[in-house]
Amino acid sequence: MKHKDKDKSSLFPEESLLREIARQPRLSIGIPRENALSETRLALTPEGVAIVTEEGHSVYIQRGAGEPMSYSDLQYSEAGAYLVDDEIEVFSTDLVLKIAPPTIDELDLMHDRSTILSMLQLSNLSSDCIKLMMNKKMTAVAYELIRDEQNAFPVVSSISEIEGNTAIALAAELMSNESGGKGILLGGVAGISPTEVLILGAGIAGSVAARSALALGAQVKVFDHDINKLRKIQHYLGHQVFTSVIHPAVLFKALASADAVIANLRYINGSERFMVSEELVKTMKPGAIIIDMSVDQGGCFETSECRTLENPIFLKHGIVHYCVPNISARVARTSSMALSNIFAPMLLKIGQSGSIKSAIVESSGFRNGAYIYGGALTNRLVGNYYNISSNEIGLLIAGY
Repeated sequence: MKHKDKDKSSLFPEESLLREIARQPRLSIGIPRENALSETRLALTPEGVAIVTEEGHSVYIQRGAGEPMSYSDLQYSEAGAYLVDDEIEVFSTDLVLKIAPPTIDELDLMHDRSTILSMLQLSNLSSDCIKLMMNKKMTAVAYELIRDEQNAFPVVSSISEIEGNTAIALAAELMSNESGGKGILLGGVAGISPTEVLILGAGIAGSVAARSALALGAQVKVFDHDINKLRKIQHYLGHQVFTSVIHPAVLFKALASADAVIANLRYINGSERFMVSEELVKTMKPGAIIIDMSVDQGGCFETSECRTLENPIFLKHGIVHYCVPNISARVARTSSMALSNIFAPMLLKIGQSGSIKSAIVESSGFRNGAYIYGGALTNRLVGNYYNISSNEIGLLIAGY
């Protein structure tokens, strides 16, 4: 009899079997409303919610969460999400998806041994939050640290592409009279010297920013520690862009003549630390612009201060500074769509694993994003930043 049942089950189409397997573990996912003064993005759009709920998972979203990016509560409801008024219901889920790092008040609402996924943004997180998550035996995953099957960082890559374009649009805006700038057109006009744009960091954001600036007719210079990245950007954009390793004498000269400096050197993944001193900032042109996209990890300039979207600009030594950890939040809808394209499939994989801990055990890429696992801090760089001892996650999951 048992043999007959086994034969019968083997006749089901493969797609049906896979769907049944995917539906067995159900995730309870909470998406809270962010503080719109500092963050406007969400991890899932209505389209992403529909993908997740169609597989049997539950998504609880706080009313009004999508308004900053022009998504209505009705759109989320029609996609299968449960709309809730009280944030307690959102933070009571097994898995919370945020963009900004959690606050103490938000963590107080979460259950012991629950999980939170968010941006890391070291400048906005605190050691108190880290310690509270550890005390509550929670698991925390940073979007910026998650790797994919190609060993790349999908969230960083996607957001960096958006940030590169946004930075050039922002620089053009800040140079205009309308924004209190010097009234310079970012680009080139016949008979007038082109605007000089200096880019620190030849990663995705730097490459996209360089391409956008060149398209407008600006003179572009790109500096980086990594000669291979510079070679790649030179091949990608041609010899019209100047590239150089970070050599003091060359960089000093470039800073002194630059109209806009866009900095995007990342540190959290282990690259060499670099910072432009305050004395060098003083040598820049009065009215020049600094856009520091690495401010969430300490910044590339000694004069940088981590600000919010509500108050992102300040003047120091006559230089305009724009320093926010989430420049892509200026285009919240585009950014949220990009994030949702990453997180919706990721949540389905977590569901198939059965739990966050199983997903961490099974996937080395997802495991790389976990900086707290079951209450233990597992990221050395995060530990060093907050002066908290860390553990090797491989040793912790060995006994799982």
